[in-house]
Amino acid sequence: MPADASPDSSPLSPNLALDRTITLVGLMGVGKSTVGRRLAQRLGLPFFDGDHEIEAAAGMSVSEIFASRGEAEFRAGEARIMRRLLEGPPIVLATGGGAMLNPETRALMKTHSVSVWMRADLKVIAERVQRRDTRPLLRGRDPLEALSQLAEARYPIYAEADLTVDVGGGSHGQAVEAIYRELRRHAREESKR
Repeated sequence: MPADASPDSSPLSPNLALDRTITLVGLMGVGKSTVGRRLAQRLGLPFFDGDHEIEAAAGMSVSEIFASRGEAEFRAGEARIMRRLLEGPPIVLATGGGAMLNPETRALMKTHSVSVWMRADLKVIAERVQRRDTRPLLRGRDPLEALSQLAEARYPIYAEADLTVDVGGGSHGQAVEAIYRELRRHAREESKR
């Protein structure tokens, strides 16, 4: 190892067990997909986006599924996709904002993954989600008000994640490094048990 290289600079650090999936949870717009892609590269793991997997299985976008089949059918499909991904080999998995609401999915996350709640200030998230009109739960609503209602309902469930990392204030690269540090800390604690 070069003298200036730190043990953290290797994507497959010996101090970070990669025998489980890393599952990213949190509200829409918090950056799970973008950060997840970069985190997967950092860890040397494949990346999967839960919403993209649902779209591929259904042959239509999330918005189209909501419009034609309703939220209940979307959630049922989401649970099936989450089961398949969580029971497979280790990956970095960006979940949809509501995936963790399903008790079976939460149990699978506990068994097969290390879950990371990506938390950010609601005003930051609201600014991000206003840029695209592709989120069915926000359509025709004030983003901050809608996100506040979702946060009130979902934050107690997200709090069940193994780790919580605040990611809203900086760049995606900073979020990746913050999550990576927490994963290393978690791995050290697990190895002591």
